[in-house]
Amino acid sequence: MLYSMRWRVILSNIALAIIAMGGLSLFLHSYLRNTIIDSMRNNLLAETRLLAEQSSQALQGEQPTQALTALVRQYARSFDQRVTIVSPDGRVIGESLRPPNQMENHLTRPEIQSALSGVEATTIRYSTTFQADMLYAAIPLRSNGEIIGVARMAVSLAEVENNLAIIRRTLLIAALLTILAAILLAILLGNFTVRPLQQLTHSVIQMKDGTTSEVGSPERLDEVGQLERAFGEMTSRLNSQIDELRSERGKLAAVLTYMTDGILIADKKANLQLINPSAREIFHISKSREVINHSLIEVIRHHQLVKLLQKCQESNTPQSALFETTPDRLFIQAIATPLTVSMPGHTLLVFQDLTRIRRLETVRRDFISNVSHELRTPLASLKAITDTLMEGALEDPPAAKRFLLRMNQEIDNLTQMVRELLELSRIESGKVPLETRPIAPLDLVSPAVERMRLQAERAGLSLRMDISPHLPQVMADPERLEQVLVNLLHNAIKFTPPGGEIVVGAYGEGQRNVFFVRDSGVGISPDAISRIFERFYKADRARSGGGTGLGLSICRHLVESHQGHIWAESMPAQGSTFYFSIPTTILPTNENL
Repeated sequence: MLYSMRWRVILSNIALAIIAMGGLSLFLHSYLRNTIIDSMRNNLLAETRLLAEQSSQALQGEQPTQALTALVRQYARSFDQRVTIVSPDGRVIGESLRPPNQMENHLTRPEIQSALSGVEATTIRYSTTFQADMLYAAIPLRSNGEIIGVARMAVSLAEVENNLAIIRRTLLIAALLTILAAILLAILLGNFTVRPLQQLTHSVIQMKDGTTSEVGSPERLDEVGQLERAFGEMTSRLNSQIDELRSERGKLAAVLTYMTDGILIADKKANLQLINPSAREIFHISKSREVINHSLIEVIRHHQLVKLLQKCQESNTPQSALFETTPDRLFIQAIATPLTVSMPGHTLLVFQDLTRIRRLETVRRDFISNVSHELRTPLASLKAITDTLMEGALEDPPAAKRFLLRMNQEIDNLTQMVRELLELSRIESGKVPLETRPIAPLDLVSPAVERMRLQAERAGLSLRMDISPHLPQVMADPERLEQVLVNLLHNAIKFTPPGGEIVVGAYGEGQRNVFFVRDSGVGISPDAISRIFERFYKADRARSGGGTGLGLSICRHLVESHQGHIWAESMPAQGSTFYFSIPTTILPTNENL
């Protein structure tokens, strides 16, 4: 019998009916009981909260005992429930059943202990007073943030259990009747269902034997034919949809993988559901680390980001924030957007790296500040001179001539500053071509030394070269490197006292030639040595001697355009040495900066 499909269908339906009705009965009984008790619990908590609020006020009144007694009796009459007020030490100070002084200490009651710890509590336990299960609700009484007692209300569950007993009997009778009906229906359905399958099986066997005369037409209109056509169409549609979903998923995965912005998706519990490689790179999360379904604060330890997510979830509107990561100090803009329509309860977080933009803005702001600072002094001087001349100094030829000479000096300073600014701008923008050719280091150094020798002698300084004629040649633009050496020599002459010495030379170091300008001047402080190649930066010693603060910045850009490196070594009152290295190998074919 068990090998017959008909009986397997019948017995399966009967077993299914028994299991379903039994399970449904148990579920309904449990569901109804829980629903009723939950409803009673919520109502009891709401009533107890009202009692707690009024009890707190009564305890703080002038006659707390009388006020509590009246309040307890009022609530007991209104809600037909047991009402109890307990002090923090467990002593009953208000009771609706009998006088409080006849009640035992309630400190050990579980709901009382929970309420005294600051948590609203409900519990179901057997009451010896009522000889029945009771539902208790306890709410802490507070005053200025401190717990001053507990308000408790209780309701009997005896009536609920009586009603549930009636429901159990009703469900049992209904389940038995339903099972009997299901048995009869299973027998009928078994015969009705198996018969067309037997016919289909017979047709398939005939097809196997090569006889096709009795094979049903694919256009048959009965249930089996409709099922076959519907299943075929459904399979075709599912395959098509799966292919489309696979294609869309591949496109989305490619976008998330190769986009430069970091992407995170978090659920309503702040657990990560998606993270792309850019986000992993921004927050230094290794590819092998599993972070899906982990807490956001556990994966990305940044309080501003957690606050941003919480604010977005609370307001259900897009939110943004700017913050820096450590230790890379990346300046990140984070945008949190709730996915209300497509993924309810989830939040999309996009991280844009604005570090380069911020640094460019800082450079632009510093440049404007430095230019303004450098222009302010000569312009103020020119203004003062012109005002003096207009006030009558023109009538004094010697004084007028002296003021005009001073104006000429200030105009020369402004002209030099503008010229150096333009030169620096052209170098940085790559508009200054390099005409490189092989040249010996001695041929680079000699013209610059001879050009500055007279100026050094006038300043009372000794200028000499220390360079071997056998150093390998470098590919360089002689005019541009001569400009670097002249600027370094000019600074050395400017800040070396009379009687000092300046040495210009070069030496080989691996695949590079290192050029240097050494003086015995006033030196540079350690704090300034790292910034002297910035635009407009002047150490204290340079501010006393004028200058635009652009010369060393121009030197740095010209040296770097030759694939070189420039640096300085100095100590206050011990002189300075400026170095720059140029490769002895051939530069790339692109000869523009």
